[in-house]
Amino acid sequence: MLGHRKRGEGENDQDPIFWATQKHSVMSADRENHGRMRRIISHGFSAQSMLGQQPVIQGYVSLLIQRLREHSQNGMQPLEMTSWYNWATFDIIGDLAFGEPFGCLEKADYHPWVSMVFGRVRGNTINTALRRFPFGSMLSKFFMPAKVRRQFEAYYQITVEKVGRRLAMETPRHDFMEALIKSEGKTKLSYPEILDNASLLIVAGSETTATTLSGLTYLLATHPQVLAKLEEEVRSTFASEEEINLLSVQKMTYLFAVINESLRIFPPVPTSFPKRTRPGGDTICGQYVPENTIMGIWQWPLYHSPQNFTLPDTFIPERWLGDARFAGDEQDIAFHPFLTGPRSCIGKNLAYAEMRLIVAKVIWNFDLSIHPSSQNWLDENKAYVLWDKPDLNVYLKPRILDTDGQTSVDAVPTP
Repeated sequence: MLGHRKRGEGENDQDPIFWATQKHSVMSADRENHGRMRRIISHGFSAQSMLGQQPVIQGYVSLLIQRLREHSQNGMQPLEMTSWYNWATFDIIGDLAFGEPFGCLEKADYHPWVSMVFGRVRGNTINTALRRFPFGSMLSKFFMPAKVRRQFEAYYQITVEKVGRRLAMETPRHDFMEALIKSEGKTKLSYPEILDNASLLIVAGSETTATTLSGLTYLLATHPQVLAKLEEEVRSTFASEEEINLLSVQKMTYLFAVINESLRIFPPVPTSFPKRTRPGGDTICGQYVPENTIMGIWQWPLYHSPQNFTLPDTFIPERWLGDARFAGDEQDIAFHPFLTGPRSCIGKNLAYAEMRLIVAKVIWNFDLSIHPSSQNWLDENKAYVLWDKPDLNVYLKPRILDTDGQTSVDAVPTP
C-alpha cells in the first residue's frame, strides 16, 4: 500500500476527499508532482542543512530550558508541558521555515497562527467525514461549529501573510522556504503549492514532535524505573550541559529506545493518511481490493496489536535493544511512525534530532514527576487526525550541580 512501485506500475492515489482542503501539497500530490515537490523540499532536510540549522535549534532548546527553570518555582509549581513543547517546536520551525520565530517561548503563549492549528485539524476532520455523504460540502455549513470555521479561515489568511512576508524578503536566507521560492523551470512551484507546503511544514514540523515529547514525558513520569535508567544514561554520558548537542545525543542508545517506544505507545498520528485504489484495483497483502476503495493503515491499532508486539500496551523501551522477550516483535514490518516508501516523512531526521536534544536537556536539568491531575493523561486524549491533547501537568525540580557536574543536594520533587 505504501511501498515503492516498479517503473510503469500504477500508484494508488491519495484520497481526494481527505486532501480536499490541501490539494497542492507534497502529501496530496500525484506521483509525478510528488516527486517534483519532494526533490525541492528535500534540500532543507539534507545532512549539510542539518549542520547549518544546529545553532538555531540549540538556541531555542536552551531558551526552553531557561523558561522552564523560571516557571518551575523550584519544582513546587506544576508546568503544563504540552504547551511548552508546542511553543518550542513552533518557534524552531517558524525560524527554520520563515526566518522569523513566533515568539511563543519568550511570551509563554501561543502565536495566533499556532493557536489556530488544531482548529484547522479539527475542521479538516469534520469536513472529511461530511464529504463522505451526498451534498457533503453543503452539510458542512450546518454541522461545522462556527468557531472552528472562523479558525479555519483565519489560519489560511495568516498563512498567506506569512508566505507573503517571506517572498518579500530581499536578504538571502538559507531556510526551508528558500528552495520552494527559488525553484525554476519545470520544477517551479506555483503559488498555491508554496502556500500548501508552507502550511504543511509548520504543522508536520512542530505539532507531531511536540505530541511525541508530551507522550514521552508522561510515560517517563509514570514509569519511574524507565526514568531512572534514562537519567543514568544522560547524566553519566555528559560532564556538563555544554556537551549536549545534536551530534553528541546520537550515541545515546537508551534515549533512542525511549523515543521509539513512546512513538509506538502514543503515535503522533494515530489514524492514517488514506489512499484510493487505482483503476482496475490492486492486490494488498495477497488480497484483491477493487478500484476506488478508500484504504489506510492506522498506526495506533497497528502498534497495539498482540500480533505485532509482545505486551503491546506496556511501555518497555528494552524491546528496541535486543531484549529476548521481544524477539517475535514485528518491528521492521509494523513500526513506521514516519511512514514508509516514497511518501515517508522527509523531516524524520530533524524530528529525531529535536526530540533527542530536548529530552536529554530536560533530563539533565530537572527531576520530574507527574501531577495527580494528569495521572490518566494518556487515556484522556481524543483522536482526530492528530491528538487533541489535555493539559499535561508535571513537576520539574531543577537539579543543583556542583562544579564537577554532580548533584550536590537531594533533588527529588516535593509537590
